[in-house]
Amino acid sequence: METWLHPQLGTTTRDDARAPKAYMAALQHVARTLDADPAWRSWWRDAGLTTCELGIVAEDKLDHLRPSADIRQHGTHVRANFTSTPAPASTDRKADLVTLAATELTGMFEVIREAIGLPGLPPLPVLPDLPAGTPAVEVTTKSLPSAPRELEHQQGYLTLAQIHEFFG
Repeated sequence: METWLHPQLGTTTRDDARAPKAYMAALQHVARTLDADPAWRSWWRDAGLTTCELGIVAEDKLDHLRPSADIRQHGTHVRANFTSTPAPASTDRKADLVTLAATELTGMFEVIREAIGLPGLPPLPVLPDLPAGTPAVEVTTKSLPSAPRELEHQQGYLTLAQIHEFFG
């Protein structure tokens, strides 16, 4: 089965802090579930689109109040990069991580839908449990300098240009 959804996961790091691996695995797990779901495949294909390269950058405590997005459509290909809030450190139950990841991803697709004029999202499919153990997930990591305290409370740290360039 050919895939239409190609997630790319990334984290910014500061002072050796990293997004939890289990949450990044949950994001990938939900993305793969959407990619394989017949209703989501039809929704994307019926809009005349073939692929979605979905970049998700977890920004930790300097995250935006809502995801910042850089969405570009080139013919039948969509490249959408978002900032994301990593799961709270206190969230470690796999079911909670999958629920958070599903909420995050459907929110991103709602932004994509509105930006390029797609019809309403299909229903969320039943999400299977995360596999036992934390699967290895490829995550692009970029280090950022420590931010001055006054910036920690402002909205966002990455600019749209930085989000666009994050995955190269």
